[in-house]
Amino acid sequence: MPSALRSDNLRMMGKLAVIVLAMFGFGYALVPLYRTICDALGINVLTLNERITSAGLGGTRERKASTQIDYSRSVTIEFDANARGPWDFKPAVRSLQVHPGELTTVMYEFRNVQNRTMAAQAIPSYAPMQAAAHFTKLECFCFNEYTLKPGESKQWPVVFYVDPKLPKDVTTITLSYTFFEVGGKVQPAPKTAAAESGKVGT
Repeated sequence: MPSALRSDNLRMMGKLAVIVLAMFGFGYALVPLYRTICDALGINVLTLNERITSAGLGGTRERKASTQIDYSRSVTIEFDANARGPWDFKPAVRSLQVHPGELTTVMYEFRNVQNRTMAAQAIPSYAPMQAAAHFTKLECFCFNEYTLKPGESKQWPVVFYVDPKLPKDVTTITLSYTFFEVGGKVQPAPKTAAAESGKVGT
């Protein structure tokens, strides 16, 4: 092989290696990058109380709901679930009505339908955005990352209350979760599974 051609091949292999490393790094940093961007824009981020709890600094998990329940009004809470990956993720109920200051629990269901172990974490968002400051979670699966085995199912609670100081014109709050896989935490699917699926199609 001529030296010029060999040199070109080496340069091409070097470029491809850099691209592969860049793609791996991007996938691994996707969730932290998402959080940083959303934090800068002020959307889809944990509230201050949730950040304190998820950091293990106490406070939110030990706080109690307000003893002053406003029975004169009701707020509709809508629950939404978005899965960024091949898994099942949904709330046990789609909506319910609560009184401000009333402690409420709702369950979310998650199932790993893949043939490999995976690690993932949920990121919450609120609509309207002004409701985030008045929506307090005492317990939430979004505080932690979780690892699930192939076919494993989990049910997680969200314990919350709406602050009675919520503006009167806000009558509906949408709590939405997006579940992301955390890159680099577990091994990819076995190659044998992909090979077997390829044989079936032949």
